Amino acid sequence: MDARRRPDEPERPTGQDDAANTAKQGEKVVELQRKVIQLEKAVESHATVDQAIGIVVALGKLTPDQGWTVLRETSQHTNMKLSRIADLVVAWGCAGELPENVRRALDASLARARATSECTEPTA
Repeated sequence: MDARRRPDEPERPTGQDDAANTAKQGEKVVELQRKVIQLEKAVESHATVDQAIGIVVALGKLTPDQGWTVLRETSQHTNMKLSRIADLVVAWGCAGELPENVRRALDASLARARATSECTEPTA
């Protein structure tokens, strides 16, 4: 033990330990930056999926759970990622166009959902 160090003070690393710690910290920073990028993408994708669910809910007079199911089924029937389907549905809301295979799968899923819709018409 170093005579100048207090008993409650942690030991100071040597020069080699400093270099190893700096390298570990650098690796940790890179890993955290990667995670931040992943989380940012996930938040953005989640927002787009939520918007697409809203479009499907309004279009089909469905519950949000049914809207989610419609998007999921459309994704499965077109063999496209759900986030891609959501992007297309949101763009469709603005541009008015959907790829034909997506449109057919979406229409079929909407028809199934409408047949079992839990929504009721509002009373005046």
